[in-house]
Amino acid sequence: MKWELGSCLLDQRLVDCGMSRLELAAALLVKPERINDYIENTRVMPLKVAISIADTVKCDVRDLYELRSSSSTSF
Repeated sequence: MKWELGSCLLDQRLVDCGMSRLELAAALLVKPERINDYIENTRVMPLKVAISIADTVKCDVRDLYELRSSSSTSF
């Protein structure tokens, strides 16, 4: 099955774990602007970053984005 990314759910995950965007940026040693880019859907998280974020906010990496199944069957 093919999946497409929908909206980023990082803001909700941060609320769930009681962490701010600035705290997450500091924990990952990245600029806060990068976290904002992910949340505002102007940049997609690379897999390594998504794994680090999921580990930091204690969620599954699949919980960081809405996932939509694609019905494309072409090969």
